[in-house]
Amino acid sequence: MFGIKDKIAIITGASGSLAGSIAKSFAEAGVKLALLTRKESSLAGLMAEIDSVGGYAKAYEADILDEKSLGEVKDQILSDFGRIDILLNIAGGNLPGATIGVDKTIFDLSIDAFRKVTDLNLNGTVIPSIVFGKVMSEQKEGVIINYSSMAVDRVITRVAGYSASKAAMENFTRWMAVEMASKFGEGIRVNAVAPGFFIGKQNRALLTNEDGSYTQRGEDIIRNTPMGRFGEIEELNGAVQFLCSDAAKFITGIVLPVDGGFSAFSGV
Repeated sequence: MFGIKDKIAIITGASGSLAGSIAKSFAEAGVKLALLTRKESSLAGLMAEIDSVGGYAKAYEADILDEKSLGEVKDQILSDFGRIDILLNIAGGNLPGATIGVDKTIFDLSIDAFRKVTDLNLNGTVIPSIVFGKVMSEQKEGVIINYSSMAVDRVITRVAGYSASKAAMENFTRWMAVEMASKFGEGIRVNAVAPGFFIGKQNRALLTNEDGSYTQRGEDIIRNTPMGRFGEIEELNGAVQFLCSDAAKFITGIVLPVDGGFSAFSGV
């Protein structure tokens, strides 16, 4: 009941650390992968790793904010694979202008950067969900998993744009879950995972010093994580595979934290 072998999965933002980890995990589980990225060359290393574990993947260049671009990629994927079973909306990110520096206030926020971050994190989930979700509606089955953040339920200082856009994305997750199940049947499920704090390429300098010790921000996070450590990226994979499997076939519209207890802790 936990198996996902022979499923066809699309992964957006495939060149990122979280996407690369779940892609390799899915490949080992027998899932066939359609990997979306802005530049196909950025996936060379990941494609080699997937091949080394006996997996199968194809890379596609696409702009997740361009409905026409995604529509063309959708047609290619259907031609190559015949169906779409899983969509993992992992593409997202932040910009310096949408972040409040330690010596800044909310009044220094760049509204242009705020719009771009919102566009990426919210519309970068909405548009793929509509384009690929349409195929699922015709199949009467499919799973969409969105990637949220700890910055939704608790105020994480500095990341104003990222927090607001991920909060909107969580609301859309619940809305899309209701829409798909009530109008297209129980075979279509929409959920999200909310990763806690995992050290990757984007946040390493923010959380750790050159000697490997934690920055002040890193120490603050560990102090508020009951398990007392950062997560390992691979620790997200089981939760995602569970939500994509028949073991979760009566679960839709939820956001599952994978955070070492961060979201449960009051800090006191």
